Amino acid sequence: MFNKILIANRGEIACRVMETAQSMGVSCVAVYSDADATAKHVQMADEAVHIGGAAPAESYLKGDVIIQAALKRGAQAIHPGYGFLSENPKFVDAVEAAGLVFIGPSADAIRKMGLKDAAKVLMEQAGVPVVPGYHGDNQDPEHLAGAADTIGYPVLIKAVAGGGGKGMRLVERPQDFAAALDSAGGEARTAFGNDDVLVEKFVAKPRHIEVQVFGDGTHAVHLFERDCSLQRRHQKVIEEAPAPGMTPEMREAMGQAGVRAAEAIGYKGAGTVEFIVDASDGLRPDRFWFMEMNTRLQVEHPVTEAITGIDLVEWQLRVASGEALPKRQEDLSISGHAFEARLYAEDVPKGFLPATGTLTHLHFPPACRADSGVRAGDTISPWYDPMIAKVIVHGPTREVALEQLHRTLQQTEVAGTVTNLAFLGALTRHNGFAAGDVDTGLIGRDLEALTQQEPVSATTCVAAAMTALGLVETTNETGFSLWAPLHRAVQLLAPEVIDLDVQVESPDRQMWQIGEQTVVAERSTGGWLIGGAPMPRVSVSGPQVTVFDAYGQAFDIVDPLDRDATAAGDTNVIEAPMPGLVKAVFASVGQAVNEGDRLAVLEAMKMEHSLLAARDGIVAEVLVENGGQVEAGAALIRLEEE
Repeated sequence: MFNKILIANRGEIACRVMETAQSMGVSCVAVYSDADATAKHVQMADEAVHIGGAAPAESYLKGDVIIQAALKRGAQAIHPGYGFLSENPKFVDAVEAAGLVFIGPSADAIRKMGLKDAAKVLMEQAGVPVVPGYHGDNQDPEHLAGAADTIGYPVLIKAVAGGGGKGMRLVERPQDFAAALDSAGGEARTAFGNDDVLVEKFVAKPRHIEVQVFGDGTHAVHLFERDCSLQRRHQKVIEEAPAPGMTPEMREAMGQAGVRAAEAIGYKGAGTVEFIVDASDGLRPDRFWFMEMNTRLQVEHPVTEAITGIDLVEWQLRVASGEALPKRQEDLSISGHAFEARLYAEDVPKGFLPATGTLTHLHFPPACRADSGVRAGDTISPWYDPMIAKVIVHGPTREVALEQLHRTLQQTEVAGTVTNLAFLGALTRHNGFAAGDVDTGLIGRDLEALTQQEPVSATTCVAAAMTALGLVETTNETGFSLWAPLHRAVQLLAPEVIDLDVQVESPDRQMWQIGEQTVVAERSTGGWLIGGAPMPRVSVSGPQVTVFDAYGQAFDIVDPLDRDATAAGDTNVIEAPMPGLVKAVFASVGQAVNEGDRLAVLEAMKMEHSLLAARDGIVAEVLVENGGQVEAGAALIRLEEE
């Protein structure tokens, strides 16, 4: 076993690897950028090395600097985590050339799976099912129709030079093929000057099911499957293991396909073979096809660990250090059901816009496993993925585990930034998801209902107002003036202004007025009751109060004079919604623009965000240039006054 390893990553995966390595007596060297000098993974490590600037290209992607750090600190191996350099075969070659061990697969295995088309050919040769399709040069209509018959309906006709949905037709019956081909070809010819098409199997109800594999370079085992179908914009949101509705026959077929894929490339370490599954007629062994292989540890690996009792990082370290596979296939089994929810700093009502901010409060209930790379007091940086934590639960059945996930999310407390916590909670109460009727289009179909914001309750408002006015820890003098009860008022912003008025009748009783509604707050031996319900937990940071009810509600304490001065808003100025890099500016002084026109593109959190004109007008000033780094709220473009 190694004595010391370097972890070439950051955040929660760096922390996760350290937990296991240090428990095995292995010392850990962390690397960090300017932005991560005080990060959790740096504090956890036995040693830490600064490797460059905040941008990944200046730090976490500098393989030569990382290798030199490992050599200088006496590390014997490098664990890549996931992302960054984890699937870069040139980095693997460089690590091994330096005399170090790469804790993962060979560069050759990574290369073989790096190109999807070549990987599919390789998998087909290994007996792994791939999506049926015709990609040949013969464009004769009869030949294409015959290919469609062989593939099996429904099929998708796609323009070879296509994009944006042009030259694409779904065909559900053989008798409709000729007309659809003629239509698709004509559209492709007009759009691209090329009417060649390909024909592929159309997956009517797609599910994303993946198999966890582990190899020693010669032999491999599978640790069963995970269902990752709950996605938005092709990004996983909640994963689970095992897959709902899975049959023993299908599990055996998928597991063996995963093992064949791993053994075909001499795979060493942890990897994931991803399949697309047609669930339109349930889960059947002849309805799954290879998509790609991720040659690294996956973000969602904890659900596999929960149902198998296996520590995959421990296995990685043991096999990389020269040990044999710790278990044979027949020694592995499934126990219960597990879910993982990805908690992000993002503004769901604004289209899941990534958010930044300092976490003023962070708490997870003890019943869950929370893999996190941040703590209260840490800042969510614009330079990296805005994940706060992975929340993992495990129960004896899917129904029990899902209820545990629901309760865990309700009891999770985050303050200081907006999050997707309420969205995750809504998913746990989605009827289709609860029934296991999941496919990759579920979130998209039901997005409006899943992102609907519930009105703020009177109980939550009173809890915030009591805290804002200092009326939680009361004494005999609280709220009294000249021996008479004193009325007090407060305004909260969430995001509309909420006016509240209180009369403190005694240290243990308050009468609150919110519009036409009267709410009584009374204190008993167990604490405050607001409207008969226990007062929720509250966190305060400066002028902001966060009430941990209904997944958390943040209120700003409003000074009425300040609010009146800015109530009108300003549609003249286009501001940066978050810190980021200006990738493009499309506006120029004197240009006439219409409401909704794209004026600039801001890159933040590894995503691009278009900044749009709020109204029709004339550009008066352009205050930024391409390549400029801006802070949240910075004025970028100003329109002439109306």
